[in-house]
Amino acid sequence: MQILNAAITNYLKRRIKNIQEFIHEPMKTQKEQWWHLVNTAQFTKYGIEHGFKDIKTITDFKNQVPIVNYECFLPYINRILKGEENVAWPFPIEWFAKSSGTTSEVSKFIPVSYEAINECHYKAGKDVLALYCHNNPNAQIFAGKGLIMGGSHQVSDYNNNAKYGDLSAVLLQNMPVVAKFVNAPKLAISLLDDWEEKLVQMVEATVPKNITNISGVPTWTLVLLNKILKETGAESIYEIWPNFELYIHGGVSFKPYKQQFKNIFTQEQTKFYQTYNASEGFFGIQQSNSATDMMLLLDHGIFYEFIPMNELDNDHPKTLTIDEVELNTNYAIVVSTNAGLWRYKVGDTIKFTNLSPFSIEVTGRTKQFINAFGEEVMVANTDSAIVKACAQCTAEVAEYTVAPIYMEGGGKGGHEWLIEFEVMPSCIKEFTKNLDEALQQVNSDYGAKRQKNIALQQPLIRVLQKGAFFKWMKHRGKLGGQNKVPRLSNNRNYVDSILKMPVLV
Repeated sequence: MQILNAAITNYLKRRIKNIQEFIHEPMKTQKEQWWHLVNTAQFTKYGIEHGFKDIKTITDFKNQVPIVNYECFLPYINRILKGEENVAWPFPIEWFAKSSGTTSEVSKFIPVSYEAINECHYKAGKDVLALYCHNNPNAQIFAGKGLIMGGSHQVSDYNNNAKYGDLSAVLLQNMPVVAKFVNAPKLAISLLDDWEEKLVQMVEATVPKNITNISGVPTWTLVLLNKILKETGAESIYEIWPNFELYIHGGVSFKPYKQQFKNIFTQEQTKFYQTYNASEGFFGIQQSNSATDMMLLLDHGIFYEFIPMNELDNDHPKTLTIDEVELNTNYAIVVSTNAGLWRYKVGDTIKFTNLSPFSIEVTGRTKQFINAFGEEVMVANTDSAIVKACAQCTAEVAEYTVAPIYMEGGGKGGHEWLIEFEVMPSCIKEFTKNLDEALQQVNSDYGAKRQKNIALQQPLIRVLQKGAFFKWMKHRGKLGGQNKVPRLSNNRNYVDSILKMPVLV
């Protein structure tokens, strides 16, 4: 183990030098990525259709290649799924990340090439560890095992040419031998399709191990950790894993869950590192122990563009490259990747918090917002507001979702919050008041609509039973892995679906 630990540490030191290089020359790095992608794919069918061989500049690229969403690109994906070669990427694509996201009931199949697996996802994973070890010279995470809280879907055969699963399942299936050696539990358990059975086996398999780090979505990781504490009778995870030091999280905002994790990881040695790893690519990682944003990864086989929000609904929206963006402005993210996605709208919105290095925060989803009355509320707003309200009322939230209350019969509109508390506030009326005021502070449009109750009334909060969202997600067949409770919706489909179940306190 000491030899392995030394070898890994030396590799990670070399990666730090590479990271520092792209930080110092960001646009040069991005141009190199862009040129490599276009040049590599110029003789694919997509490249021929859009004249890649004639593209000489990024402006040419923008003029000749359309911006697409999943539905627009789906005909090409279907051709790849059926085994057609050289469609949008010249090398074989045998893997697809199956994802329905939080706003669509239709499964999406995102192509994942071997180049994307190795030069994007795994490379970025190594970078997370490199930065962590660089920031913490006494780190001993490789002296034990890493627990990966992966997807709940087995890798399945779409046909003889293609396999699919949650992104985490695809990455686990292709994991290098050395990574399998330092991670737990066994692959057969990590890829179990039955989420509840998987939890049972994960507890049995990991409690006896020397777990030093965990990677996973906060919501489902909490479910596992709470089950471990319940089964063992321990009050702190350090009673079970005394050498634990790092939790790597992503997929949803960590803000609403941070206090719960601190209650479980009771020692100050625990570090929390945020990542932005989507099916389309690994985009960002936390750069330091205390950072609340993520460094944008510029040399991982991805070329980025950013759509200002006022351009989003245009037929031909203007896009910006990283040398044109501004701080604290919401943008929709567009990527071209080494899996053959071209000018693809990921569906996320971000804002830049730093331009050297380029650092970002994920502010929401382009389809996950509330703007029924011109309030333009995004997930980052509601996450911040609920954290502040919880702190003021000594409460903890397990899950929540929000939808508009439409104006009917001359009444005022509003927002309806369905909240499952881990720790209930002593007074819901006070919690509602604090939540409302906090949301007004972080969103001036919402605040303007709330003034004197002119357009919006005070939020309506409905408290759900513990485990309510788990039951609802199970009912929808979306337990575990990268499935997430939708935070915001501009319609009432999710809220009405939940309220049909016996979930209210």
